[in-house]
Amino acid sequence: MASLNTLLLEQFPWQETLQWQPTPQQQEQFQRFYGAILAANQRINLTRITAVNDFWEKHLWDSLRGILPWLQLPEGTPWGTKIQQVIDIGSGGGFPGVPVAIARPDWSVTLLDATQKKVKFLHSLHSAVGLVNIYPEWGRAEAHGHRYDLALIRAVGDVRRCCAYGLPRLRSGGILVLYRGQWSDEDTQHLETLLPQYRSQRLDIQAFTTPLSHAQRHCIYIQRQG
Repeated sequence: MASLNTLLLEQFPWQETLQWQPTPQQQEQFQRFYGAILAANQRINLTRITAVNDFWEKHLWDSLRGILPWLQLPEGTPWGTKIQQVIDIGSGGGFPGVPVAIARPDWSVTLLDATQKKVKFLHSLHSAVGLVNIYPEWGRAEAHGHRYDLALIRAVGDVRRCCAYGLPRLRSGGILVLYRGQWSDEDTQHLETLLPQYRSQRLDIQAFTTPLSHAQRHCIYIQRQG
């Protein structure tokens, strides 16, 4: 079987679907990350998604789709926010934070998780993947006191919990990205009732389908105002 690196270079449609193409160094880092996941998965439960096509679409591509505004405008400030400090809340095996850190080496990405074994694995990625801009931390989001420009939450819980975890972690003007599967008008109405208590506003809801399996996905962008 061809390596993930070869498949990324020759098969997977980065440019067509994200209008972004990884450099050779980033390709190698994705390959090494995939290898680290496969090795560690024999000891701890990081992910059940390990087939190469699924890993690319459901982990790598999906992680980067959430930061699409910053991939397409790498020197810009979408919604008026300059991104430097990022937190991935409930990082688990490193999604979406590690692919984001690979794609944006100019960002500092905190990988927060409440499971010590997973945080230990994330620490190993400094050498295994060659990442110097990730900062794994053990703890719970509600006890984390730092403030960030961008918070990412994927597969952590319902909308209320995601807002409670993510919005207090943002500085004024910071942006929360919620990675969701299905999203309804009722979900939007529920979200709108939550945002005033966090002095926040909804910026955008982007609906899309994944490039290989054509599954429905959504990214919701929320900005902290105060």
